[in-house]
Amino acid sequence: MWQLPVMIVISLLSAWNYLVAAPRKDNVSLSKIETIVVIYAENRSFDNLYGLFPGANGILKNAEGKLNDFNDFKQVDRDGVTPLLHLPSVWNDSGNTLSFIKELPDAPFRIDSQHRALSGGLMPDKATPDLVHRFYNNQMQINNGKNNMFAAWSDAGGLTMGYYDGSVMQLWKLAKKYTLADNFFMGAFGGSFLNHFWLISASTPTYPDAPANLRSSVDTTGIKLTLAEKSPVSAITGKAIYVADQALTPDGYAVNTLQPSFQPSGIPPSSGGNNQLADVTKNPLPPQDFRTIGDALSAKSVSWVWYAGAWNEALTNRGVINNNKTSNFQPHHQPFNYFKRFDPTTDAGSHERKIHLKDYTDLQKDITTGTLPSVVFYKPQGNLNQHPGYADVMSGDKHIAKVIHDLQKSPQWKKMAIIVTYDENGGFWDHVAPPKGDRWGPGIRIPAIIISPFAKTHFVDHTYYDTTSILKFITKRFELEPLPGVRLQAGDLTNAFH
Repeated sequence: MWQLPVMIVISLLSAWNYLVAAPRKDNVSLSKIETIVVIYAENRSFDNLYGLFPGANGILKNAEGKLNDFNDFKQVDRDGVTPLLHLPSVWNDSGNTLSFIKELPDAPFRIDSQHRALSGGLMPDKATPDLVHRFYNNQMQINNGKNNMFAAWSDAGGLTMGYYDGSVMQLWKLAKKYTLADNFFMGAFGGSFLNHFWLISASTPTYPDAPANLRSSVDTTGIKLTLAEKSPVSAITGKAIYVADQALTPDGYAVNTLQPSFQPSGIPPSSGGNNQLADVTKNPLPPQDFRTIGDALSAKSVSWVWYAGAWNEALTNRGVINNNKTSNFQPHHQPFNYFKRFDPTTDAGSHERKIHLKDYTDLQKDITTGTLPSVVFYKPQGNLNQHPGYADVMSGDKHIAKVIHDLQKSPQWKKMAIIVTYDENGGFWDHVAPPKGDRWGPGIRIPAIIISPFAKTHFVDHTYYDTTSILKFITKRFELEPLPGVRLQAGDLTNAFH
């Protein structure tokens, strides 16, 4: 009497064990990708470079192909209500090359075009002034998803509303050939420092027992900076002045740029101190120890490297650090260098640095010889990363396209996926409201291009992604333990592949 039920139970258990143990079909397909390359450029919103891209949710047309109403894009003044009569001046335009902007109507405009009877326009091979791109400012500009206070809170006034005809870029041509994601958002509000942490960890660093002068002053909403008494009431009359727009939140999270404790750092060593460390009296960020994608990859014995332009140069010559006249190495673009695991003063840390933190010249060699690790992160040096203020669009476009061309000639290309994206919007406006997330983001929409023999071709992907989607993709491909900060609602990039 018991024989039949037992056999049924055994059969059911066997089927269950097979289903649990068997790899999912999509994971089997992903296994064909043996090398993932992430190229991380700087500071451009989607609309700033790809707002005119055919088939994308851009400035002229929405995702359904319908014409957008520019009245929906109007910016309001600092009271949050009054529409601006025209765009504000570019307050930090020291060369006065963008004086025409203050005469433009309250609407998006082409930076690289003559504007009616006005003499003006700046081609993408020329750098514009930088624009504020910090944690609280970004949220104030987003204004609860209205995206209508960019000009009000920008220190570059009306420049924030500018965009280019990106069709002159080589990356645009690659986006047309492969997949462009037009619903991809920066992982965290604010700037490069925080978004590099979110690229590798989906977490925000902390500074225990930080000096009081490093903490920002915000109002009761927790997202708006406290204005100084002398701050101009209107964006038309001057840029905003704050009581304290600092590196930390009031409760000690590091959200704006701090320098690493390990060299290369923007803080030099102390006099007579260890030349591998930053002077601790200048308040570098204390070394962090939370989990990163590097830890997850190493735990599964999956090879990975962070390659950085001018890394070796910055280790031997401090003159190239934050120097606009040279390779312009940016220490706050090197997130792994902030972690205890890479402490150069220890044998273990020195060993980890040798394996995982390498120079662009090493990337070139590994591409040519077909010896790239399974996961590659590449950070171009400052003068080639497209960052406003110290880099132009076209130099970085040419450089990144050359790297992609070299990758496509590599012996590893046939089993490779390349993701080209940006750390954050750089203070430039975008018309798409970020989805609701958490305290840290996501922030404004940024470009992302997926290039691979397995990628869909001539495809615009409207799936919701953010920077943590890159972590989800790597985690899924190599079956890693997920990082806790990764957003569940964000896609994992697989819709970009066949």
